[in-house]
Amino acid sequence: MSEPPRFDRGHTDDLMSFLAASPTPYHAVANAAERLEKAGFRQVAETDAWDGTAGGKYVLRGGAIVAWYVPEGAAAHTPFRIVGAHTDSPNLRVKPRPDSGAHGWRQVAVEIYGGPLLNSWLDRDLGLAGRLSLRDGTTRLVDVDRPLLRVPQLAIHLDRAVNSDGLKLDKQRHMQPVWGLGEDVRDGDLIAFLEETAGLAEDSVTGWDLMVHPVEPPAYLGRDRELVAGPRMDNLLSVHAGTAALAAAAGRGPELPYIPVLAAFDHEENGSQSDTGADGPLLGSVLERSVLARGGTYEDRARAFAATVCLSSDTGHAVHPNYAERHDPTHHPRVDGGPILKVNVNNRYATDGSGRAVFAAACEKAGVPFQTFVSNNAMPCGTTIGPITAARHGIRTVDIGVAILSMHSVRELCGAKDPFLLANALTAFLEG
Repeated sequence: MSEPPRFDRGHTDDLMSFLAASPTPYHAVANAAERLEKAGFRQVAETDAWDGTAGGKYVLRGGAIVAWYVPEGAAAHTPFRIVGAHTDSPNLRVKPRPDSGAHGWRQVAVEIYGGPLLNSWLDRDLGLAGRLSLRDGTTRLVDVDRPLLRVPQLAIHLDRAVNSDGLKLDKQRHMQPVWGLGEDVRDGDLIAFLEETAGLAEDSVTGWDLMVHPVEPPAYLGRDRELVAGPRMDNLLSVHAGTAALAAAAGRGPELPYIPVLAAFDHEENGSQSDTGADGPLLGSVLERSVLARGGTYEDRARAFAATVCLSSDTGHAVHPNYAERHDPTHHPRVDGGPILKVNVNNRYATDGSGRAVFAAACEKAGVPFQTFVSNNAMPCGTTIGPITAARHGIRTVDIGVAILSMHSVRELCGAKDPFLLANALTAFLEG
């Protein structure tokens, strides 16, 4: 029996604010934490001893967050219900020696992160954001959210065949943005500019993790505003929905039969192998410490993990009206058709029949329709954190998401209803 929906168009409005305020994984987890704090969660440090008290808690590590809610009276072997997602998106990231230039142009040296659609970064107004590491051991977030950089495209007069032969971009030679004029390029100029922007003392920054982002804000699109265009939907759309679902589930308090969890990892776009990635120890460590803090044993941990389910939520491909032949002919997910269940028999996705049943039950409870995605047999299938989570932790995992167009573009496209349909389905799943 379905329940009244928790989220509506206001959730999509809030998603757009979340996307605009989260130009990097570090900003995304800070914004997720702020929303959870308002719902009564509190941060715990990994270096501290943990207690087994009930309530909402979260851990921040770099660009990753793991948050969970322990209902009053939860046993040590109580299973978890996990929403998994990732915080990173393909982009351009600043190199260790960022100051470069030639022929009177001042440029910023960047490296390509993940698999972006490179052409979508051309001729865009770009800002710069990330994390600054200071001499005293602390860190500071910085966000220059104004037109600062641009990757200028070559004029058609100098590349006459571009429209017939296609655009060919060299990642090293053609993707370095300009940010000013001048022949005298000095090491330290960019970091000095960021120190001044962030109100920091001169020479206080000794390390940085900086990335380029488009400054054009998310927007509703279409005759009836039924579409949303914006950056980093892959996969902040899922992070935002998971955060909202966890806060909503925590409101059920002692009625919860499971311990609801949000696990949003960094570095999915380049393989997840880091201390903040899904292939690292973070999730397993948090779950195990939660069991032990409530007086549990290894046997309790094993029992909890055996009955745990994870929904790995990541964006997927909606059928493209101009390239329908690239999709499986019998699986054409549509925007605003509800979340998609992602299936691949070669285990690029972790979904199996029993996982489908869990997701179908959650959607039925929430009154949310869902669709199925499978790749065209003649084309390779992508993957996400689902198989990694299942294999690393022995947790039953189901891959789902929202169908979008222009995945890995600077500006992706989704339906205006799908974000809150996903949030409602995730809430029903976390509540059991």
